[in-house]
Amino acid sequence: MCPKFLKPPFGGKSDVFYSLLLCCKSIIFNNNNKKTTTMKTILRFGIWMTILSVAFATGTHAQNTFFPTKTGAVLLYAQKDAKGKPSSYSKLTIKAVEGSGSNMTISYVMETLTKDRKSNNPPSETPCKMVIKNGVMILDMNQLFSGVAKDPQAKIEVSGMPMELPGNLQPGQALKDADVTMSIDMTVMKMNMSMKMTDGKCLAIEDVTVPAGTFKCYKITQTVATTVMGKTVSGRSLSWYAPGIGSVKSESYNDKDQLLSSQELAEMN
Repeated sequence: MCPKFLKPPFGGKSDVFYSLLLCCKSIIFNNNNKKTTTMKTILRFGIWMTILSVAFATGTHAQNTFFPTKTGAVLLYAQKDAKGKPSSYSKLTIKAVEGSGSNMTISYVMETLTKDRKSNNPPSETPCKMVIKNGVMILDMNQLFSGVAKDPQAKIEVSGMPMELPGNLQPGQALKDADVTMSIDMTVMKMNMSMKMTDGKCLAIEDVTVPAGTFKCYKITQTVATTVMGKTVSGRSLSWYAPGIGSVKSESYNDKDQLLSSQELAEMN
């Protein structure tokens, strides 16, 4: 049975963790059900961690904050497969905003929804915070796992450098590399996972139309390499960010430049 604390609160796909899914397919275990279930559980948890870290890291400079800053704002995202068919939905709700300008603390909740855009029973929600101090986003990865650290079923350590998206972003501008590493120690096994995001660059500023509307976005590309138990897969991501909103659209490709998945803003209010 899957430990309760490992059940992912955010089931949608993101533009930086698709390689983790590919890597899962390349790791083969024997037919022992306990090991197989444990592996799937750990990978789901890794996906959750990656999504959260990226969600936190999408708005670093207040002069062009790439994240919602209005209390009560709700963003609904559709996650789609390679054929463009919706596979799930997710909702981001801004609960509170303290401060203004270059110094803010934004509290929000991310929730996984069903294909019918309904809440799960019980609701699958994750409370989060993003801090902007002196115009720079500060992320404490430990807050994402404060509850997990107290659980006797597993010991989890997370470290790394978040992605930075400067508010004065311009076409042609390079982005700093980012990485995240997670080590998991469960009774039945130990595992290390890492993801590196390199070669980041702003390609253009362009209008992007999604179901939620048309937005002027900054188009970002990155190379993503994920390593699980010594096996590495690579690919690239394309993301479109709008000031005051954050992610509007994203696409994930494998190393053969084949589309694997996408995400787009379906509704907002």
